[in-house]
Amino acid sequence: MTVGNAVKVYTVQAFSDRPDGGNPAGVVLAADHLTEAKMQAIAAEVGYSETAFVLPSEKADFRLRFFTPSAEVDLCGHATIATFFTMLKLQVIQAGNYRQETLAGILDVSVSADGDIMMAQSPPVFLGAVDQEAIADSLNLALFDLDERFPVEIVSTGLADIIVPVRSLSILLGMQPDFEKVRLLSERYDTVGYHIFTLETLNPNNTAHCRNLAPRFGIPEESATGTANGALSAYLFKHQVISKSEANPLCYEQGDVMASPSLIRAALAVENAQIQTVWVGGSAYVTGERVL
Repeated sequence: MTVGNAVKVYTVQAFSDRPDGGNPAGVVLAADHLTEAKMQAIAAEVGYSETAFVLPSEKADFRLRFFTPSAEVDLCGHATIATFFTMLKLQVIQAGNYRQETLAGILDVSVSADGDIMMAQSPPVFLGAVDQEAIADSLNLALFDLDERFPVEIVSTGLADIIVPVRSLSILLGMQPDFEKVRLLSERYDTVGYHIFTLETLNPNNTAHCRNLAPRFGIPEESATGTANGALSAYLFKHQVISKSEANPLCYEQGDVMASPSLIRAALAVENAQIQTVWVGGSAYVTGERVL
């Protein structure tokens, strides 16, 4: 939202219902008068992993653009959750089903009256296995630390991530990545970054515990990642960790190592053993406003 030359940015914790958890995102409403350069400058000043800008759309209910501090990205799950939650709280929208135009395509968003937001992602694309030794080295792990039951594989439901399985929660939480090596390998494989997971969880009712690294886009680590957990859901289905009957709901823990615990929910729409749609979502908490 713009007031004169000033721009109001809502600060929102996505994938949490409290101010000290989740993943922070900036949200700018009615951003149609901002240039791309101005959006990028605002995102850099806000400093969150992503800031979302809401514009009119001729193809959907809204058009969303997502900027990291250093570049525009096609899609951002947690910033989508933050945006629709903010619009609901400000009564810009009511509970219902919406469509958002993004650089990753036109995607459905479901908004519940209680503030639960679920975003549809694209059907998964599996882009092949990668060099496990190089990945382990970039994370300062031994090859043995990876979970040998599963491949290190690139998966996309809108954004490509390298999915990395590790053997235990202690390995995951104690991991000390070499972010420069992570950045270089992300560039080599043309991915946003790494999504590292273990099937050991803090809460036994949850599906996996995750960490997400995206230094290629100026995000060393992120406390909650919607698109990557969508890709992980498809990966777990492909490798028979979950079945169709177990796919609703999935719950992912993330952010604990950053002292910002988050819970990301996901669901898979499956027909004839094929994933048709990946849904990812959760709640959010508006922490305040900034005027730039």
